[in-house]
Amino acid sequence: MNLGAIDIVMNPFTPQEVSKGQTGYDANFMEQVRMPPAIRGGLSIEQHLEMMDEACVDHALLIAVRAGDPLRKGSFEVPYGQIADYVAAHPTRFSGLAGVDPTRGMAQLRDLEFAVKELGFVGAHSYPHWFALPPDAAQWYPIYAKCCELDIPIMMQVGQNLIYQKDVRLPSVARPILLDRIAIDFPELKLIGIHVGTPWADEMIAMAWKHANVFIGIDAYAPRHLPASLVHYMNSYGSHKVLFGTDWPVIDPRRGRAEVEAFGLREESFAQVMRDNALAVFPSLAQRMAG
Repeated sequence: MNLGAIDIVMNPFTPQEVSKGQTGYDANFMEQVRMPPAIRGGLSIEQHLEMMDEACVDHALLIAVRAGDPLRKGSFEVPYGQIADYVAAHPTRFSGLAGVDPTRGMAQLRDLEFAVKELGFVGAHSYPHWFALPPDAAQWYPIYAKCCELDIPIMMQVGQNLIYQKDVRLPSVARPILLDRIAIDFPELKLIGIHVGTPWADEMIAMAWKHANVFIGIDAYAPRHLPASLVHYMNSYGSHKVLFGTDWPVIDPRRGRAEVEAFGLREESFAQVMRDNALAVFPSLAQRMAG
């Protein structure tokens, strides 16, 4: 299948991010996820593109991560401008996602508007566990309202979070069921629960089935380990609700694509999961890819 895929969750992982401590990972985590030693120092953007070409990934969404209060140990940030530079250099291959920080108040809302209107970012991204704030906490609500105003989706990590740094322990605050209240309060907001929802994938399926604008990102875990219920969902009544992603460098896009292909999905389901759903969920993405 030569369909050009869209990877909705890709972290920039060049020597720049690694040297500046902008990955959030330490050597223990890299070992835990069996990251090949040869890539642990980062790959150039050109190497990112070569890898995408080998995986038949036409386009990827790069995250300008905001992970925790800057004063909190282990927190990190990838500046919006850093991602904007990558996107500007390769506008038909990359789009930006604006990481959001609920502790920054109005400054975050202004930043998000700037990212979308001036930098052309196509969505927002949040890591609830880095702030120890569940996604239905009041501090997130102004951000959701701004996403509605800007007509952009927001993705957030749901399910457990691992120990990314040996001496930083973060609580798992985002069970998928918590999206229920948000989707009720903001029915027009497109919500993407990324990282599958593990170990509560069935909860994530339930939320996507219940709410028209809740979707599932199958990133951060090798597809061959996805639960059978989720594979069935994406190949049947939920084929329009699941989006392919990798969370690179956690999952290599070449591996991710090969393992999704191994499911033997119906042709229509495969196209939806790998590409079409991303174009539907991110309104400005098709225009950007057309270049």
